[in-house]
Amino acid sequence: MRAPLSWLREYAALPAEVTGRELAAKLIAAGLEVETVETADLSGPIVTGKVLAIEELTEFKKPIRWCQVDVGNAEPQNLICGARNFAAGDTVVVVLPGAVLPGGFAVGRRKTYGKLSEGMICSLRELGIGDDHDGILILPEDTGVGRDAIELLGLVDEVLDIAVTPDRGYALSIRGIAREAATAYGVAFTDPAAVEIPAEGPSYPASIEAADACDRFVLRQVRGFDPAAESPLWLRARLFRAGVRPVSLAVDVTNYVMLELGQPLHAFDAAKLTGEIVVRRAKAGESLETLDHVKRTLDPGDLMITDGSGVISIAGAMGGLHTEIDGTSTDLVIEAAHFDPISVARTVRRHKLHSEASYRFERGVDRELPLAASLRAVRLLAELGGAEVLPGATVAEAPVEPVTITIPVSHPARVAGVDYSRETVVRRLEEVGCTVEGADPITVTPASWRPDLTDPNDLAEEVIRLEGYDAIPERAPRPSAGRGLTPGQRLRRRVGRILAATGHTEALSYPFTSAKDWDDLQLPADDARRKALRLANPLSEDEPLLRTTLLPGLMRTAARNLGRGHADLALFETGLVYRPKDGAGKVPAYGVDKAPTAEQLAAIEAALPDQPQRVAVVLTGTAEPAGWWGAGRPAGWQDAIEAARLIAREAGVELRITADQHAPWHPGRCAALYVGDVLVGHAGELHPRVAQAYGLPPRAAAAELELDRLLGGTAPKAPHVSAYPVATRDVALVVSADTPAAAVEAALIEGAGELLESVRLFDVYTGDQVAEGSKSLAYALRFRAADRTLTAEEASAARDAAVTEAADRTGAALR
Repeated sequence: MRAPLSWLREYAALPAEVTGRELAAKLIAAGLEVETVETADLSGPIVTGKVLAIEELTEFKKPIRWCQVDVGNAEPQNLICGARNFAAGDTVVVVLPGAVLPGGFAVGRRKTYGKLSEGMICSLRELGIGDDHDGILILPEDTGVGRDAIELLGLVDEVLDIAVTPDRGYALSIRGIAREAATAYGVAFTDPAAVEIPAEGPSYPASIEAADACDRFVLRQVRGFDPAAESPLWLRARLFRAGVRPVSLAVDVTNYVMLELGQPLHAFDAAKLTGEIVVRRAKAGESLETLDHVKRTLDPGDLMITDGSGVISIAGAMGGLHTEIDGTSTDLVIEAAHFDPISVARTVRRHKLHSEASYRFERGVDRELPLAASLRAVRLLAELGGAEVLPGATVAEAPVEPVTITIPVSHPARVAGVDYSRETVVRRLEEVGCTVEGADPITVTPASWRPDLTDPNDLAEEVIRLEGYDAIPERAPRPSAGRGLTPGQRLRRRVGRILAATGHTEALSYPFTSAKDWDDLQLPADDARRKALRLANPLSEDEPLLRTTLLPGLMRTAARNLGRGHADLALFETGLVYRPKDGAGKVPAYGVDKAPTAEQLAAIEAALPDQPQRVAVVLTGTAEPAGWWGAGRPAGWQDAIEAARLIAREAGVELRITADQHAPWHPGRCAALYVGDVLVGHAGELHPRVAQAYGLPPRAAAAELELDRLLGGTAPKAPHVSAYPVATRDVALVVSADTPAAAVEAALIEGAGELLESVRLFDVYTGDQVAEGSKSLAYALRFRAADRTLTAEEASAARDAAVTEAADRTGAALR
């Protein structure tokens, strides 16, 4: 909302020395979002002048005129001008040398077209009070000569540009902002809507069928309106400064009243109406061609204005082309109504038909305004357009119960932590139009222009903001006694630190996904991950589902980085996934006036999905870069499994790794990760089709684990460091080609006993020296005792025991 300061001063008795920036600071302190304060960078001398003579210069490619203009000086000013819409005897605005026009354009004497021009004659755009640049601004004949045009036309004004939040619809009007300004400065406020409404009979016939969406509908009529009458300059300038383009007098009047009072209006051509006007819902199959020349198929949920011929307007949004006023309209019907915000919002979103009127109706309009606003409009049409106001006003309405809120007087003080006296609370509530009754508690009836005040905390906010947020003292937060972080929180932090320390970068993704992701991940039709919750109001219709796995978002992040030239990626993310429960119903909604009961909490918990905490890793490019030290190494499934092992070690558990087939991993390069007999995740190389679907390079790897299933392990401890030397023994075992190396390693560990410090697979061989269908696995075994130096016999005996156990469990034979 753009609010010129001069317009605000008409209704708020602000001190003369108050500037736009000072007022903006006060309004910001009161809770309004003033984004900018625009000041016209214009200075004089700018005066009125009368054109005495015009000499046409015909020797140039375009028409040029050399004018002599009386500006009140001893000698006329000689001015060059290319406009054709004025003649000798007209009164115009003259910018004299030394003046500066909006945009920093300095005006001086200069020779042009062979003549000396001593200034310029101005259009509306050049003066900054309109966008018309087709011709010169012509002033009334009785304006006079030599008058200061800056003061006469109000060329220097400050405009506050306010971003109005949805809960403050009243601020979408000069009336509402002026009231806030008057309250901020403690000065008198003159309500432009506080006019005496004459007791008159009905005007044009009207009725309401959709009482749930329209509770007041007002019509007034004028006749004999001059369609050729132009809007006066003051009206066009105010509309322009408020951001509205002047169109015609009838349209400009309805826009002016909307900006002034906050009540949208619509004007119908009375000659084009047929029978009674009815406010109702649309019927199936109905359509309307709106003023923007678009024919729209209506929805049964749309609120319509209709007459005997059918639909003539979409309520609260835009009128129909059939009943629009035009250059021949002399008899007008002015409509002012109070529509349900939700109905209007749904209609304009359905038809993508946003307008200044719908913007206000969606945020709540004063229900008491239609009578005063329509009266203001018809009186302006009579004053400016020569119309005759027909007596009477049609008022169709449905009864509405007033909202009352009962609160303890101390409630605002409890919310803010500041002592407010009863007198302060009552005074501040009355300043925003509320009626207050009772001693303690008090019963508050909000003003009709404040439909956003519906509960005690709304009233507390009004008291707090008007008393000043800066009056609330600053106190250091007092932490409640407790045991610090939970085990799950500590684990998430440790996992994040260890992954970051090993070269991984954390990524944060939105928890939203689409059904297409399930196909891109190659998930089977019966996969549980395809069962996802759909959001009722998603941020994007392309991603309306809550994720059941972290991988899609992480892979999209990797693809964006690849598209920007970052090929070597090691990304990780921790977050919740959402797995709906079988048979769970809709989450029940309860009031916020009291705490839920144990039964209500249980019902909410039963309807909520399972939300396990997970961690995922995606790897592309090289794990070890190439350089003078040698060739690099690409990241692969091994690195994904190692990332899973790092996570498990931070949780204090040992992973058991087995081969598996699980989408979206490659069926031959996928590992299932177990803690004991509990499956905690998968790791390996992504399926080629999955990598292609997400724009990842071949052989990209990933891992995903459920952190909640890793809880319960012991915290990692520093190992005991023995001062005694290590004894190393290497063994090469021949096993069947389909025997997992992990099974052989587990057997070696089991057989070696307590003296084994570590075991490492350092070679895998298949070739002529082993039988077909077999492979050779070479392990390095390190033995060490904590209290002595091992003898060769002890180390060899431990190695033999390990080989024996491997032979018994896997059929391994020493090579």
